[in-house]
Amino acid sequence: MSSTNGKHETNDQLFSPEFNQNPYPAFSKLRQEDPIHQTLLPNGNFSWIVTRYDDAVTVLKDPRFIKDYTYFLGKEQEEEQSETSIFVKNMLFSDPPDHRRLRGLVQKAFTPKMIEGLRGRIEEITNELLDKVEPNGKMNLIDAFAFPLPIIVICEMLGVPSQDRDKFRTWSNTLVEASNDPEEAAQLQVHMEEFVMYLRQLIAIRRQDPKDDMISKLIQSEEEGDSLSEQELYGVISLLIIAGHETTVNLITNGVFGLLENPEQKQQLINDPSIIESALEEFLRYNGPVEFSTDRWAAEAIELRGKTIAKGDHVIVALDSANRDPEQFDDPDVFDITRGKSKHLAFGKGIHFCLGAPLARLEAEVAVTTLLRRMPDLQLNTTPEKLEWRPGMLMRGLKELPVAF
Repeated sequence: MSSTNGKHETNDQLFSPEFNQNPYPAFSKLRQEDPIHQTLLPNGNFSWIVTRYDDAVTVLKDPRFIKDYTYFLGKEQEEEQSETSIFVKNMLFSDPPDHRRLRGLVQKAFTPKMIEGLRGRIEEITNELLDKVEPNGKMNLIDAFAFPLPIIVICEMLGVPSQDRDKFRTWSNTLVEASNDPEEAAQLQVHMEEFVMYLRQLIAIRRQDPKDDMISKLIQSEEEGDSLSEQELYGVISLLIIAGHETTVNLITNGVFGLLENPEQKQQLINDPSIIESALEEFLRYNGPVEFSTDRWAAEAIELRGKTIAKGDHVIVALDSANRDPEQFDDPDVFDITRGKSKHLAFGKGIHFCLGAPLARLEAEVAVTTLLRRMPDLQLNTTPEKLEWRPGMLMRGLKELPVAF
């Protein structure tokens, strides 16, 4: 490690292509040697990375680690930030009391009863997607199945025309995979402007012609008073669209990949579909869909495991590292779908626990059980070494998963 202006610059190969393909050896080393680790991120900013389970829970639940960076800005800077960052005016990037108000507006659509009511439609979409590919004997699991299923579901919930779903994939990928590369930054700006223009038009249409969908209900909330500003309306809708499918795509894909790498466990699940809930929890723990938490900042100086995190310092939790912590999980590097109930952090912890977790679990449950029932001979249609993992720090997911059946 070398030091720059009192900060640490890493030479530990974090975020290298090798790390991207398999971060777990690096995570294991950090948990043992430097569990609260300060490093230089690909975007050029310094951050503390928290790698052990107990510390991860502390950071995720401690209100001194805040989500809204405007806390540190003057009024003029805050107004400038607000002009350019419509995607952060939502519950994921806010603190109480705003967080409670924004989350409350969408919570009603994600109650267990409401989600369970979607089961029939999710089963219908799942079977329609498999009907299309079954005669081919092979598919790219992501393009043909794991991506369209959750995007169709969230588009229907929100009231977004299903023919627009591929646009969301492009926009979402750009946002999730953004790096510090200047060309990619320019591309990100273009795509975000397209996304904003699309949302403006969609919201204008729904103002004129409300439907029984979530966007119409959110507009109604905005028009009824101060419960939702226009910036927040954009922020909440964009979060629901992006978070509403990204996590589930990776949950289904990473989970199926785990089964294909462990065929005896795939067979076990085919023989006894009742263990699907336990299997899903292991999918989430072993190779979780969200690798790192979203941004937090220390609102004051905080001591954590002998390190002083200064006021204003950026902090992220390595969720996939915490979920392989041997102090918390027996044989954490072993994929075991019979592990049972798990205290994994794949959906976070505390007030920012993923609102869409019940929907993601239901979609993955239906997707995986139906896939294995209809295609019990499912196998990888390439070698594992040829598979590429998506770049970017937020999500852990494959670019493609070719399968045959």
